[in-house]
Amino acid sequence: MDETMVESIYFMEIIVLLLLLSVMAYTLSKLFNIPIIVFLLLEGIIAGPEILNLLDPEVFGSGLTAIVSLSVAIIVFDGGLQIDLRHIRTVQRNVLRLISVGVLVTFILVTLVTHILLNIPIALAALFGALISATGPTVIGPMVKQVRPNHKVSKVLELEGVLNDAGSVILAALIFEWIVSQMSGLEVISFIIFRVFIGVLFGVSSGFLLSKFLSMESFISDQATRIITITMVLVTFVMAEVLGNESGIMAVAIFGIYLGTSNIPCKSVIKEFKADIVLALISFIFLILASMLRFEDILAIGFKGVAIVLLLMFLIRPLAVFISTFGSKLSLNDKIFISFIGPRGIVPASIATYFAIKLNSMGIIGGEFLVGLVFLAVIITVVTTGFLSKRVAKFLGVIPMEILVVGGGEVGRILSERFEKRGENVVVIESSEENCQRLMRSGIRVIQGDAEDVNVLKKAGIENAKYVIASTDQDNTNLLVSQIAKTKFGFKEDQIIARVNNMENLHAFWDLEIRAMSPAMSTALFLDNMVGRPHMFSMCEVGEGGDILEVKVTNPKVAGKAIKELSLPENSLLMMIRRGEESFIANGNLVLEFDDVVTVIGEGDAAKIVADLLER
Repeated sequence: MDETMVESIYFMEIIVLLLLLSVMAYTLSKLFNIPIIVFLLLEGIIAGPEILNLLDPEVFGSGLTAIVSLSVAIIVFDGGLQIDLRHIRTVQRNVLRLISVGVLVTFILVTLVTHILLNIPIALAALFGALISATGPTVIGPMVKQVRPNHKVSKVLELEGVLNDAGSVILAALIFEWIVSQMSGLEVISFIIFRVFIGVLFGVSSGFLLSKFLSMESFISDQATRIITITMVLVTFVMAEVLGNESGIMAVAIFGIYLGTSNIPCKSVIKEFKADIVLALISFIFLILASMLRFEDILAIGFKGVAIVLLLMFLIRPLAVFISTFGSKLSLNDKIFISFIGPRGIVPASIATYFAIKLNSMGIIGGEFLVGLVFLAVIITVVTTGFLSKRVAKFLGVIPMEILVVGGGEVGRILSERFEKRGENVVVIESSEENCQRLMRSGIRVIQGDAEDVNVLKKAGIENAKYVIASTDQDNTNLLVSQIAKTKFGFKEDQIIARVNNMENLHAFWDLEIRAMSPAMSTALFLDNMVGRPHMFSMCEVGEGGDILEVKVTNPKVAGKAIKELSLPENSLLMMIRRGEESFIANGNLVLEFDDVVTVIGEGDAAKIVADLLER
C-alpha cells in the first residue's frame, strides 16, 4: 500500500474519531445536563498527543487554519441569524456599551494584570488582552439554550457574544500588526476604521442581496436555499478577509443579523439547516483545538496564569459589565449573572494559534506562551461556567417561567406586557402582521403564524412552556390549541387557560377540563359586586398601576419572623398565607414559615419589592 493511501486512511480514521467523540460528548451533555463544550474540551485533551495520542491535529497540516477560519465564519453567521433586532430594542444600548466600553475595559485591565503578574513585554500582554476580551458565541449559545434565563438576559449575552468576537479579532489584529510593523498613531486609526468599514459593507451588502434573492421563493427550493446561503457566507468571509485582513468575522456576523432581522419567507429553512452544521462544526473545532494543548505550555505559565484567569472571571468581567450597564433597566441579579457568564470560545484559541505560527516564522519569541495562556483561559472559563451556570441562574432567580400566549390582540398584548414586567419569558403567537409589529415595538417576542399548526407551536417553544394561554377572539382556535397542548404536549389541567368569547361555549371547555373564563361574564360579575361594595373590590383597580402576586417564602432571613417585623413598603399589603393545605388571613402577629405561599398586593413596584424580600 503506497504512502498516499496510508495517509488517506489515517485522515479518515481521524474524521471517524471526531464523529464518535462528538456523539459521546452530546450524550454526556444530555445525561448530566451540562453544556456540550465542557465534554468536548475534556475529550480533546484526553484524545490528543499529550495523553492517548489518538487525535493529532498536525494531520491537517497547513490546512488547519483554513478549516478553523471557515468553520468560525459559519458559526458566527449562525449566531447572528438567531438575532432579530426588532425583538431586542430594550437591550440594544446595553449590548452596544458591552461591545465597546466593556471590551475596552477588559482589554486594558487584562493587559495590565498580565504584564505585572507575568512580567512579559507589554506588547505580548496586550495581544493576550485583545484576544481574551470577548466572550464566545460558540460557548454562550449552547449555555443560554440549556440554562434558559429570561429573554432580556439571554439576548444581551447572545448579541454580545456575536458582535464582540468581531471587535476582539480586529483589536487583536491591530496589536499584532503593531508588534510586527510598529505602526504609528494615524496608521492605528486608519487600520481600525478600514476594517470596520469592510466588515459592515460586506455584511450589509450580502444580507441585502441574499434576502432579495431568497424572496423569490417560487423559483428556489429549500435545498437550493441552503446551498446558496452557505456559499454566500463563505464568499462574504473570504472576500472581506482578502480586502481587509481580520474583518471577515465582523462581515459574517452582520450578514447573519441582517437576515435574522429580515422577513424572508425561508428563514426557518436556513435556521434548521444551520443548527445541525453548527453543532458538528463546534464539536470538530473544540476537539481539534483542545488536542493542540501542550501541558508544558500551561506549566510554563504556572499558578500566576491561573490567577490572571480568575481575576478576569471574578473581577475584570464584573467591572466591565457593571460599568457598561450602569443606569440600565437590568436588575442587579441580571447583571451578576451576565458577569458570571463570560466564557472564552474558539475564536481566541484559533486566532492565538494562527498568530503563534506567524510570530515563530518571524523569529519573535512568545508564540507558545501566548497559546498556552489563551488555552488556559478558555478551559477554566468554559469548564467553570459550564458546570455552574444553571446553579448560579437558579440561585439568582434569572430563570423565569416560560409562558406561551396564543393571540396578540388587545388582551394578549396587555397580558404579555404584564408577564414581561414580572420578568417571565413570554412568547406570543399571532397571525396578524400589524399586531406582530405592535408587540415587537413593546419588546415582546412574537412568532407570526397559525397557532393551530403544531409546527408553529413548536417554533414558539411550547415544549418548554409551563403555561399555555389561548386568548384569541376565536373560540374554535382557543379550544383546538388547548386540546393540542393537553393531548399532544402533555399539559395538565392547571397549565392551560383559555378565553371564551361566547358564553354559550363555556361548557364545551369545561367538559374537556380546560380552565376557561368569559370576559363578558367576569366583567358583569365585577360590576355587580362593585355596586354598593366599592371598597371590597378596590383591589381590582390596582390593575395597570400595580400587581397582585403569589410569592413563595425562600429567604431564610424572613422565615421565622412575624409579618409586623418585616420592613414592607407602605403601598403594599400581605393578604393571605397558604401553608400546605391550610390558608390564613395575613395579620401582623402571623409568623412566616419556609415555603409559605404569600399573596401580595401593591401599587407601582411595591409588590415586586416585597416578592424580592420574601424570595431572596
